[in-house]
Amino acid sequence: MSESLKRDFSGAHDPSRENIGNLLRVGVLIAAAVVVFGGVLYLAHAPRAQKTSFGQFHGESEGLSHLGSIFARAFHGHPAAMIQAGILLLIATPIARVLLAAVTFARVRDWIYAGISCTVLGLLIWSLVWG
Repeated sequence: MSESLKRDFSGAHDPSRENIGNLLRVGVLIAAAVVVFGGVLYLAHAPRAQKTSFGQFHGESEGLSHLGSIFARAFHGHPAAMIQAGILLLIATPIARVLLAAVTFARVRDWIYAGISCTVLGLLIWSLVWG
């Protein structure tokens, strides 16, 4: 059994576990705040008498389908882009958690778990890019 697992079962205080937990909490809270703020702006700017037709699908504009343009529009206060940016931040939170775990395992020289974490990170990135 690796040293990091022995420390986990011993009940000792482990700041890396707290860091990972804090990363997840802060990531979800920031993502939720961005989505809620964008949603409030969206509702404030939406026409009141707009009738929605569910018979035909209308996709998003080209500006809301690429990462760079989504964040650029979100920083300029575009409500739909803010909502999408918040969703992207929510998706990025567990990816950041796996990255932090890989770095933490590498720092304590637990190469087996660092390798597993890097493999999981690679699979996550692969599935987002080509999935």
